[in-house]
Amino acid sequence: MDGLGRMRRIDWVFGYGSLIWDPGFSPVETARAWVTGYARSFCLRSVQHRGTQARPGLVLGLDEQPDAECGGVALRIADHDHDEVLAYLRARELVTEAYQETILPLRLEDGRQVEALAYVMRRDHVQYAGGLALTEQARIIAQAHGARGPNADYLFNTAAHLAQIGLGDSVLDDLSAQVRKLLETGANPRD
Repeated sequence: MDGLGRMRRIDWVFGYGSLIWDPGFSPVETARAWVTGYARSFCLRSVQHRGTQARPGLVLGLDEQPDAECGGVALRIADHDHDEVLAYLRARELVTEAYQETILPLRLEDGRQVEALAYVMRRDHVQYAGGLALTEQARIIAQAHGARGPNADYLFNTAAHLAQIGLGDSVLDDLSAQVRKLLETGANPRD
């Protein structure tokens, strides 16, 4: 924030989930990046994009954890698109105000240090679901579907894209295997 309480202009956005594979805008530069003090986790009950009020799904949040480090993608916004992209991201990421728009320091793969806009999970929000067992996460993800499609697709796409860029996540891989098993057996994940 500047001295007048306005957020200063930030040209980078940190993607740790769907922004990696579906940013919704054309960045002028992308780079693998890491942030310390936060972990990627399925800690947000999705009641719109990947679930509903009646049957919430789970999506990733950047959850504050002092000893953690999270790898993802830094996306640089084109100068001429800045305001439009920021408005788009706010409409997409702040729909239920479960995330807090935060400026975080990132370390890019080439060694540069940049500040980036990140959407950090609010632990005080009613949709916060941190600490669920992997089996419970799998059950929820296997049965949920929202306005942007099946919750399982969100998980599978994120895990695949992280692996594709050399940032494979063993927890997401294990979760993907559990969800695939539930979907393949045809068992009602709610049972």
